[in-house]
Amino acid sequence: MTSPVHPLVEIAGLKVHYPLRGGLLRRVTGQVRAVDDVSLTIQRGQTVGLVGESGSGKTTLGRALVKLAPITAGVIRYDGRDITALRGRAFLPWRKRMQMIFQDPFNSLNPRMTIESILREPLDLHFPRLTRADRRERCAALLKRVGLDADHLGRHPHEFSGGQRQRIGIARALAVEPEFIICDEAVSALDVSVQAQIVNLLQDLQEELGLTYLFIAHDLAVVEHISDHVVVMNRGKVVEAAAPEQLYSDPRDPYTRRLIAAIPEPPPLAP
Repeated sequence: MTSPVHPLVEIAGLKVHYPLRGGLLRRVTGQVRAVDDVSLTIQRGQTVGLVGESGSGKTTLGRALVKLAPITAGVIRYDGRDITALRGRAFLPWRKRMQMIFQDPFNSLNPRMTIESILREPLDLHFPRLTRADRRERCAALLKRVGLDADHLGRHPHEFSGGQRQRIGIARALAVEPEFIICDEAVSALDVSVQAQIVNLLQDLQEELGLTYLFIAHDLAVVEHISDHVVVMNRGKVVEAAAPEQLYSDPRDPYTRRLIAAIPEPPPLAP
C-alpha cells in the first residue's frame, strides 16, 4: 500500500502575538498581531513566494517556522510531523533540515570570525564526528558550490562585497544539508545586477540539490521570477494566494492590486 504524500511544510492557524505594555507598571494594554491565523502549505521541491510590505508579518512567519519567534497558537507540521511544541535539543534534528538565509549580508556574518569558522560552526553542532580535515574540506567545497574560491576560507567578512557575503550566507545554510531553506529578503539589500546572480544561484542549487524554498520578499518582480506559488500577506493575514501567472494577471484583493501596480516598469531598451 502506498503511503500518503505529505506537504513538506504545513502551517495551520498560526498566530504570533506580542503584548503591548504601557504605564508605570508596564501592564499589558493590547496585542500586536504580527501573524494572525495564517495557513499555507509548501510542497517538496517548490518555491513559495511570500510577499507584503514591511510590517505585514512575513518575516515573523518565517522566523516562527525555525523557532526564532514565539508561537502563540496554531500548528506547524514538517514532513507530516507536528513540530509546533518542540524546543531546544528536541528541535535540533529538525533545525538541521530547515535553514534560513537572512536579509542583511553585512550583519548576519560575525566580523571577528574567518569564513572557515563561520562555515564550520554548524558542522561542529550537527556533525560532531567529522575530523578537522573533513570539516575544512567541506567548507572549501561549500565555497566552490556558491561560486567562491576555497582560498577565501582564511579571510574575514569585511573583505567581501555584499553579493559575496550573501553567497557565504547561502553556503552556511547549505552546510548541514537541509531540505528546506527560508530566504528572508535574501536579495533586497543587493544591487539589481547582483540580485539576479543570487536568484540564479538559488535556482541552480534548488535543481541540483532538490531544495524547497520559502522566498520572503517585498519585490514582486523578483518573486514572480522565482516562485511556483505566491502568498500575499497584509497586517498579519494572508489576503491572496495563487500561481504567479494568475496572481499577476488577475489579482483579486485590492492590496495585491496596489502592490502589483507599484512594480516599476523596466527601462526602455537603448536604440
